[in-house]
Amino acid sequence: MKPVLPGRRPRWPAQPLRRSAAWALAWVRSAPGTHIWLLIIGITSLVIASASEGLEQFLLHRTSSNIHELNEHPLPSLLISGFWIERPESFLLYVAMFELLHANVERWLGTWRWLLIVGAAHCAATLASQELVLLAIEGHRLPRSMTHVVDIGVSYGLAAAAGVLTYRLRPPWCYGWLLGVLLFFGVPLLTGATFTDFGHAIALVLGLVAWPLTPAGRAVPDEDGGDGDEARPPDRSGPRGMSREAPRDMPREGPQER
Repeated sequence: MKPVLPGRRPRWPAQPLRRSAAWALAWVRSAPGTHIWLLIIGITSLVIASASEGLEQFLLHRTSSNIHELNEHPLPSLLISGFWIERPESFLLYVAMFELLHANVERWLGTWRWLLIVGAAHCAATLASQELVLLAIEGHRLPRSMTHVVDIGVSYGLAAAAGVLTYRLRPPWCYGWLLGVLLFFGVPLLTGATFTDFGHAIALVLGLVAWPLTPAGRAVPDEDGGDGDEARPPDRSGPRGMSREAPRDMPREGPQER
């Protein structure tokens, strides 16, 4: 070991830090839509965390995709509700779920196919679940105040991504994953479901039926019955140098974050 000369600072190895920074940058660049979405949720979470109680309630109701807002501002409420979470302290949990689900699906399918599946699932699940609330109100099983219920969140998109990710995993792991997501979203649906649980189930099904948009579903068979390799897009499942192996009877009243 060479002695440190007086007046000179010891040089710390920078290579591991450079490699970690390059790995993180490559990961973010491989799933830009996921991380832009996370950035916006982080900003809106800071707004909610720093707002007064009155302003917080105004923002949560104004950005909800409930019956009132869907009647008044259908398109904005559908889009904006997917960029807010009701409890900012849960942001780190959402970061982990986004990295596990959205990032992997986006890297596998590409940004536009991922966005098509997740966006369609978010809109369809929101509209269907609020239609359920409307039917319950008209049937006098829920109070009319539920037309202003807080209905924001990102979980419908996460449910759809969880469904699509089933096709990314190889047997037997895909069967265990499928069983897990069916139990995770199915048990609440069968045991005193809320309208949010109903929306989760719809989003999960839409993710599962999106198989034709996956690389395997779009593969063109060869004349001999095999899969045509030329029809498969290049594997973009991970940044350079990273492993590419895949290892709600009726709704209850109250705010629903998803």
